[in-house]
Amino acid sequence: MSAIWQEVWRGLQVDFTDLPGIAEVTQIVVRLLLAALLGGLLGLQRELVGKAAGIRTHMLVAMGTAFFVLVPYQAGMPLVDLGRVLQGIITGIGFLGAGAILKLSEQKQIHGLTTAAGLWLTAAVGIAAGMGREASAILGTGLAFIILAFLPRVSGQAGTNT
Repeated sequence: MSAIWQEVWRGLQVDFTDLPGIAEVTQIVVRLLLAALLGGLLGLQRELVGKAAGIRTHMLVAMGTAFFVLVPYQAGMPLVDLGRVLQGIITGIGFLGAGAILKLSEQKQIHGLTTAAGLWLTAAVGIAAGMGREASAILGTGLAFIILAFLPRVSGQAGTNT
């Protein structure tokens, strides 16, 4: 019986070799948490103004995109091939954003474009965080937050549904 458990243990060790040490674990945790926090900040702004895609949605988009680039990047995928992963993410988030857009025919208005664009940008923030470009992710989040929080007031659109 002990030989069976040794085989099981060896099998588990092989399955978990993608995290060979504490440095790699720390790197993954920091990148995913940063992506989630930055996405959450953008989602908080959207939630505070009453939009459907709020904190959880933005956190999941940012962390999901970070994870999609982090795993192949750490597995040694060449940057050229990682470009195909990025193309898939960008396209997929476009479809997600399309779901946030609503056309009201009676009022001849379209709602949700800003939320869709915000989700798309949140994906870019997650990609930056996942690739270890933390400063770029923070800068992109800061600029996006300024645009979402303060530009509607400046442009006189504070009461519109976007």
